[in-house]
Amino acid sequence: MISKLKYLTKISLKRKINTKWFVIANAIFAVIIIGLLNMDSIISFFGGDFDQTQIVYVQDNTNRTYDILTIQNDTYKNLTDEDNAFKLKKTEKSSEEIFKDKKNKDAWYLSIDNDSENYIKATLTSEGYINTSSYAGISTIINDTKTVIAMEDSNISPEELSKISSPIDLERKILDEDKKTEDENVQMIMSTVFPILILPFFALTMFLVQMVGAEINDEKTTRGMEIIISNVPPKIHLFSKVIASNLFVFLEAALLVIYAIIGFVIRMLIGANIQTGDFDISSILDMILKSDVASNLTYIIPLTIILMILTFIAYAILAGILASMTTNTEDFQQMQMPIVIISLIGYYLAMMAGLFDGSIFIKVLSFVPFISAILAPSLLILGQIGIFEIVIAIVLLIITIWLLIKFGMRIYKVGILNYSSKDLWKKMFKALKG
Repeated sequence: MISKLKYLTKISLKRKINTKWFVIANAIFAVIIIGLLNMDSIISFFGGDFDQTQIVYVQDNTNRTYDILTIQNDTYKNLTDEDNAFKLKKTEKSSEEIFKDKKNKDAWYLSIDNDSENYIKATLTSEGYINTSSYAGISTIINDTKTVIAMEDSNISPEELSKISSPIDLERKILDEDKKTEDENVQMIMSTVFPILILPFFALTMFLVQMVGAEINDEKTTRGMEIIISNVPPKIHLFSKVIASNLFVFLEAALLVIYAIIGFVIRMLIGANIQTGDFDISSILDMILKSDVASNLTYIIPLTIILMILTFIAYAILAGILASMTTNTEDFQQMQMPIVIISLIGYYLAMMAGLFDGSIFIKVLSFVPFISAILAPSLLILGQIGIFEIVIAIVLLIITIWLLIKFGMRIYKVGILNYSSKDLWKKMFKALKG
């Protein structure tokens, strides 16, 4: 039986790899991943510029606001670590005159006037739309300028004015001695980064389910299933599909990692850096390495890998069982909808895990098979669960796989030679009882 299992697995795996689709799909994946990791450089090559300074022409009708605005702009740059976020240029020209020049197509025009009630009023003009973050930045500078003018008009001394307008140094203290401020920052980053990292896992899961179902349906459609089952037991046939599909998924995952590494190497060679919010990739890695999270990764990564492998196996078995009762791809699409919904729930819960801090609800869901591989590692990184809970999730997943094999094989034996799409669910429950 082992030799038959190896033979069926080898044939199934070859069918997936030795296709033009596999080559074309991976070529597309490579281009997309490498391209996304170097998107800024690609856009810059074709004339775009991510580091372009935003020019703002300022018409100061108050005769005193521009100098204060310049100081607040410099302060904003220092606080946000954004070099040349805005480049202010004083002008006496009107907005119509400024935008007549095609060189100023992407510039902004800021007109500042006196206001008896609000000290100053401002009008910001642009050729097109302004993104939200840039608009928030210029609004902050203008509001800070108004505050300084208000304090000056209130006869506050320059020394006091400097103290009031200077940014506060917010010191962070945590009462729990086992928690560190550095770890708090890392957890904030990881709660955002981790859902992005598990996105490929979610995509590969859906790919795995579809692949198992499509192959079984193809064998049933061509009547090749009758020949196969006459030579090997249904259990061996199912196991060959599960093993071959998982090997293919692991191969695809390894290729995706290689494409990502190539993308990073290209960035390094061209001297570019990757930024996430106010942090670049080097500062994020440095922060993680200096925190306790780095030492925790020695067990977080292996436990996560174990959970993911077991989840792949569980999904493949479940997909094979459901596919055995269907006769075409359309029927299987309907049968796999519960799987897709469960996976989506797990993914979105992992994204929002930080919002459920201390909730028993989210901890209980981290034990649920099929979504534990996505949700449990997120909660582990955030410190909401520990190793013991992860071990429980692994044990429950193993039990689920055992139950799928024990009771699912009853459905598979009946369904694999079933060529009628009528009353599928009724047939499944009948097979379970039998």
